[in-house]
Amino acid sequence: MIWKDRYKLGVTLIDEQHQELFTRVSDFVEVLRSSVPWEQRVEKVNETLNFMKDYVVTHFHDEEKYQKQIGYPEFAAHKKIHNDMVKYVAEVASQYERDGYNEQLMQQFAGKLLAWLINHVASEDQKVADFVRKGVVEDE
Repeated sequence: MIWKDRYKLGVTLIDEQHQELFTRVSDFVEVLRSSVPWEQRVEKVNETLNFMKDYVVTHFHDEEKYQKQIGYPEFAAHKKIHNDMVKYVAEVASQYERDGYNEQLMQQFAGKLLAWLINHVASEDQKVADFVRKGVVEDE
């Protein structure tokens, strides 16, 4: 999965965080698709899962702060999407630890995470950028 410039919102911090998320998720998917035995992939999988648990909270906080600053009218709906994803990541992490580092669960998680990231950044987050662009045009 390659970062595309068309995903940029024009907010440096958010764009850098999105690029980091794309890099980490790409690496995660690559590790999961590797032919290396599962036992040798567990450390990287655990590292990525721990990163995601922390980073999505930080990123969503920063993104929501920006949305509040610009008066984004769909803030509540966007925040709910974020909250649902944070909850999903926490639930998967908990199940993964409880089930003894289940590879199948991580395969499913990676697929959902990849699809969610692309769809969210390319669609939901672009609505924020569109709102900003329209505001700039209307002010001129």
